[in-house]
Formats: sequence, structure tokens, C-alpha cells
Amino acid sequence: MTELFLATLTFAFVTSVTPGPNNVMLTAAGANFGMTRTIPHIVGISVGVVVMVYGVGIGAAQLLQRYPVLHEAMKIIGAVYLLWLAWAIARGGRPAESGDRPARPMTLLEAALFQWVNPKAWIMLAGALPAFTTVGGDLMWELTLIALAYVLVCPPSCALWCGFGMAIGRLLRSDRAWAWFNGSMAALLAASVVAVLV
Repeated sequence: MTELFLATLTFAFVTSVTPGPNNVMLTAAGANFGMTRTIPHIVGISVGVVVMVYGVGIGAAQLLQRYPVLHEAMKIIGAVYLLWLAWAIARGGRPAESGDRPARPMTLLEAALFQWVNPKAWIMLAGALPAFTTVGGDLMWELTLIALAYVLVCPPSCALWCGFGMAIGRLLRSDRAWAWFNGSMAALLAASVVAVLV
């Protein structure tokens, strides 16, 4: 059991800390808003992933297999939302300028709901569920181990990316530097739309 949980924990860490839409948005939020204002976003990601572990593990996967059009609709919604977020980030200026950028990072609820259209979250679960659940095993117990692994590693991984953004934010001294940073974050986020559509 310990070995299985350590393997699950390792998988959760690798999939949480590697780049993806959440981490790009957290980097931008850290630079623009700081850690304290980004905490609800961080908690929302963790809550969203845990809810997905149970939701997909118990039945959403079967529903999506039965009605593939729902999966396609989620992909399109996710792509549109990511492009909108990229546009909002790209318009941003210095943190003191609130007129041309989002006035706040994502809320807990927004970040949690975003996981359902986040392509990386689906890829994480597509790997975790077959790898760490067994046919005929105690599904709820196995899902709880996966969820626990993400509860332990997701917040620190998110905080790391937010802290990275904060460090970058301290180096940005001019309007041009902020425009370059926000444009780069927007481009990375828009690039993740490719993952949604493929």
C-alpha cells in the first residue's frame, strides 16, 4: 500500500508541477497580484482536481464515452475560455493599471470549475485512473488515495509557480517589460489551446 501511494504521489507531483494552463495562469497571477490575492485560485485548482478525481472516477468518464458530443463541447468551451483568458492577460499592463487587465486572479469557484475544461487535468486523470485503480478493487478507496496525493502536491506546486511569477514581477521595471511578460504568458496560454483541440 505504501509503495502504491508513493507511486501515486510521484505521478501527482510530476503532473502538477510541469507546465500547463493552470501554471501559466498562476505565474501571471503571481506577477500581477502576488501570493496572497492568488491563494483562492490555488485552492480552487486543488479543489477542482479532487472533485474531478471522484467525478470522473465514478461516472463522468462513462457518460462522456456514451455521449462523445459532450466531450467535444467541453473541448470547445475550454479552447474558447483559454483564448479569452489569454486575451485578458495580453491586454494587461503594470499591476497598478487596473483598467486594461483583469482586476483580480481567478476565484476559488472559477479555478475549480476551470479544471473541467482544462486539457491537462483530463490528461492527468486519463493517466492516473487506469494506473492507480484496479478492476474489482475498492474504487472509492483507490480514488481517495489519488485525491489525497493531489491534495498533498497540488497546492505547493501551484504556490511554486505563483512564486515564480512574483519573482519575475519584481524584475519588470518598465511598461514595455510588463507588456512583454503579459504577452508571453498570453501566448503560452493560447498555445495550450492546441492541446484542447488535438
